[in-house]
Amino acid sequence: MLNVAEVEPRGDLKDGVRKPMPPAQFDVLSKEILELKRKQNAVILAHNYQVPEIQDVADYVGDSLGLSQQAATTDADVIVFAGVHFMAETAKILNPNKIVVLPDKDAGCSLEESCPGDRLKALQDTNPNFYTVAYINCSAEVKALSDVICTSGNAKKIVEACPADRDLLFVPDENLGAWVTEQTGRPMQLWRGNCYVHVEWTHAAITRIREQYPDAPVVAHPECTKAVRMLADEVCSTEKMIGYCRNTSAKALIIATEAGMLHRLKKECPDKTFIPAPTDKCACNECKFMKMNTLEKLRDCLANLSPQVELPAEIIERAKKPILRMLEISAR
Repeated sequence: MLNVAEVEPRGDLKDGVRKPMPPAQFDVLSKEILELKRKQNAVILAHNYQVPEIQDVADYVGDSLGLSQQAATTDADVIVFAGVHFMAETAKILNPNKIVVLPDKDAGCSLEESCPGDRLKALQDTNPNFYTVAYINCSAEVKALSDVICTSGNAKKIVEACPADRDLLFVPDENLGAWVTEQTGRPMQLWRGNCYVHVEWTHAAITRIREQYPDAPVVAHPECTKAVRMLADEVCSTEKMIGYCRNTSAKALIIATEAGMLHRLKKECPDKTFIPAPTDKCACNECKFMKMNTLEKLRDCLANLSPQVELPAEIIERAKKPILRMLEISAR
């Protein structure tokens, strides 16, 4: 079982700004990675929450939906997934004949761990009319038990497309599920799971930062609690944050999502100032599991093609259907 307390935090994050890798070290490692990528015919996919150095060498940086779409279309022989384990599993499901590697095999997710497949199956058995909508932050086993997958970016659209005569079961993020219900009016039974990072923000902490920066809109991820979402000027996925921040006239914005997002926002909107939303404990907030991946580990996994993500063929076959159903609905 994943234990947040057992993962040591990195010590180079202060006030939402991560201490950059020395340029000479980055140059050496990035050149090695680019050469290995060419040699292995690999593609590097990186989530928005990865350390800046990994984002800067990746072929594609994005959220779960964008990364799923890229994984479905790549012609590379090797997929390096700089993210957490469930993301690499998704890439393997969509590319069963390709090699999929994850820089750190122990990069997990509190949401994935909150919803074991056997417990989900036991709940599903209590109601044959359940139609299970699974947030992509779940294991391959849970995906295989689901009717459709969603991301934070397309969850509203996916739920609106669900059969009207079925009882919706939303797993595993209760906060995202509650937000989708608010947006759609569609009642759903919610699994009691959450992202340990996003529930750290509180109404009090966001109120204090708003008072400090009264002209800065608050942009929050829907994995945040309702107490935080109700204070936000915009609630959206990481990818939609890019568009909102680019289009707003505000010159400073308060960002309530994992601190890795600030690096991409600064690159995409260099004329804006981004303020990390503080928690009651610290001036910033990041996922210890996302940050288990490093540039050195990325180089090593390319060189050794390890650790690889492997899944049983039966799980791949079953899990692929709800993912493809999501991609088809989101493309409409």
